[in-house]
Amino acid sequence: MSWKGFAAGIGAGVAATVLAKNALDQKETLLSPEKALKLVKKKAADLGTVEGSWVHMMTEQYEHGNLIYDVYKGGITVSEPEGTVNAYEFYVDAPTGTIIELVKQD
Repeated sequence: MSWKGFAAGIGAGVAATVLAKNALDQKETLLSPEKALKLVKKKAADLGTVEGSWVHMMTEQYEHGNLIYDVYKGGITVSEPEGTVNAYEFYVDAPTGTIIELVKQD
């Protein structure tokens, strides 16, 4: 084996390692979808009793206020104190857990 082939192999290995590490680091900085749902349910408790909920397990891009976010999208059903049951759709910023929008469905 020549030195050039050996050096190329080492370089390729290092590059692959760096790319894999960056991908893992980015994935680790996102909240889990379960954690995002838990945050929304905690805040929605102010509206009433949460009867049901769901969340997409994959992030998606969402534009709000001319800004683009990576979000978890989901929904909750809330039984409110006056007896009505309402559905809400939510968008949670995946890296920070900030609730970007909570929209009452008609």
